[in-house]
Amino acid sequence: MSMPALPRDTPMPAALAAPFPEDQLAELRRMLAGASAEQRHWLAGYVAGYQAATEPRATPAAPPARRTPLTILFASESGNAEALAAVARKEAMRMGFAAKVLDMADTTPEEVARTGNLLVIASTWGEGDPPQRAESFLSALMADDAPRFADVRYGVLALGDRAYARFCETGRRIDARLAALGGRRIASAVECDLDYEKPATAWIGSTLGELAPDSGAAVIHVDFMRPSGTEESYSRARPFEAEIAALVNLNGSRSTTRTFHVEVSLAESGIAYEPGDSLGFLPTNDPALVDDVLKTAGLAGDDALRRALAERFDITTLTPNQIGAYAALVGDASLAAIAEDASRTAAFLRERQFVDLLEAAPHRLTAEELTGLLRPLPSRLYSVASSRKLVGEEAHLLVGAVAWQGHGRERKGVASADIAERRATGQRMKVYLQPNRHFRLPAEADRPIIMVGPGTGVAPFRAFMQECEATGANRRSWLFFGARNFLHDFLYQLEWQDLLKRGVLTRMDVAFSRDQPEKIYVQHRMWEARRELFRWLAEGAHLYLCGDAQAMAKDVHAMLARIIADQSGRNDEHAQSYLREMQKSGRYLKDVY
Repeated sequence: MSMPALPRDTPMPAALAAPFPEDQLAELRRMLAGASAEQRHWLAGYVAGYQAATEPRATPAAPPARRTPLTILFASESGNAEALAAVARKEAMRMGFAAKVLDMADTTPEEVARTGNLLVIASTWGEGDPPQRAESFLSALMADDAPRFADVRYGVLALGDRAYARFCETGRRIDARLAALGGRRIASAVECDLDYEKPATAWIGSTLGELAPDSGAAVIHVDFMRPSGTEESYSRARPFEAEIAALVNLNGSRSTTRTFHVEVSLAESGIAYEPGDSLGFLPTNDPALVDDVLKTAGLAGDDALRRALAERFDITTLTPNQIGAYAALVGDASLAAIAEDASRTAAFLRERQFVDLLEAAPHRLTAEELTGLLRPLPSRLYSVASSRKLVGEEAHLLVGAVAWQGHGRERKGVASADIAERRATGQRMKVYLQPNRHFRLPAEADRPIIMVGPGTGVAPFRAFMQECEATGANRRSWLFFGARNFLHDFLYQLEWQDLLKRGVLTRMDVAFSRDQPEKIYVQHRMWEARRELFRWLAEGAHLYLCGDAQAMAKDVHAMLARIIADQSGRNDEHAQSYLREMQKSGRYLKDVY
């Protein structure tokens, strides 16, 4: 590298002039002006070498400490397990874990078996069933060729409802299976009822402490009631009191059922729901039932207890555990015998409620004894039947009033009777948002959708159609709706007909089961339209199913398999595989209860 000679009167560049006094600068100018190119090149190298030899070297930064990997696997139906998994990840990251959250629907046992540390949070719904999105994972985990988990340390948190005989069945099965496959259980499985908050908090803290390298060093506080971390968010523990703007019975006067359209104001709440989400409602108990419970327990004059039973405790649901606990409390041998026999327990529970248990062996209780037998009063989730883009700061709900006769007593649904009989416009309801990101409209605005929603199951599809109308989505849409009678039970009839007329809804098939001698349901209409229905599925349509899980959802699923087998010319095994692939790819979505 050569440097041209500088003329004697050339000023030094400002960047070089700043660090030297004027006499030193003059000497540098004199020396460089007479230096050859070789001398200047040597001088540059000399200065660089001198600097490297005399200045202190920077100490290399220590490599970052390796963070302990952790996988948090969840199986969720209503969103509780998923929310807890997110909170567990947040706490794990704070403790120094390299934590990731996996939905069972998005992974395989082979992938999970490669993780060293594993937390499983699994819900059970219905009579011991796993969440729908977790079915494929559970099937693979229970298979004979499931991978070994010999290098995995794990713990299981199970969520369930003691009103069902197979309480926390999914979590129990996973815990036992992981152990059978060689996994090392580092924390005993914890089984949580509807009041899961405190035991879940304790389990997350203690299990993360067991997995941490410096186990026991961290004090963990888990605040899962506000997973967003904001004071403004509302939850089951801190609901928003929404004013009722409208409350209308949609059924005709001669109908055998009552179904209420409810509009609530969410103004100033910040609750930003999406079509497919639900609102949780915190109801109060029927005052007449509260009085019956207090009278039977010999506590009729306790006003403070009356308020507590009305607002805080579940005095309706009867669970197997309560039979055994009450038998032991009052010393009743016949009830104890029922509690010890599963078949007799199931028979006793059928169409009975908590007050029936008290009446089976009347005994004067203390307030503490009575409340010690009871669970917290659970909330009730209702699918949102509106789009914010169309209705603004409102949310619409569709509530079917539940009532029946059992063992000589009139029975009512807790939340639906509260709304149908004890609420009016201008009053308030305690609500909170329960997101359901697994029941959303397709991201593609032109993707066709098929909606199967008999009865109140039609609620989210009203929201879907309002969203399509508000956004101008150019998608084909097909609704299957069913009810008892056309004249009395056609929910939102005029709205659906208007949507059809304007082309927002492409097609609607209806089934009214009591309008002819033979009962006709939505699955029968699906079979009649099987050729067109299969064509829509082959073209990539998303199929949504909402409503009763015990009968309707199973019947519709069976009909879908029959239609696919019929139209494809293949067997039932192929049809079931077809539906599994649709579910895995997010094209077959259920919101059933």
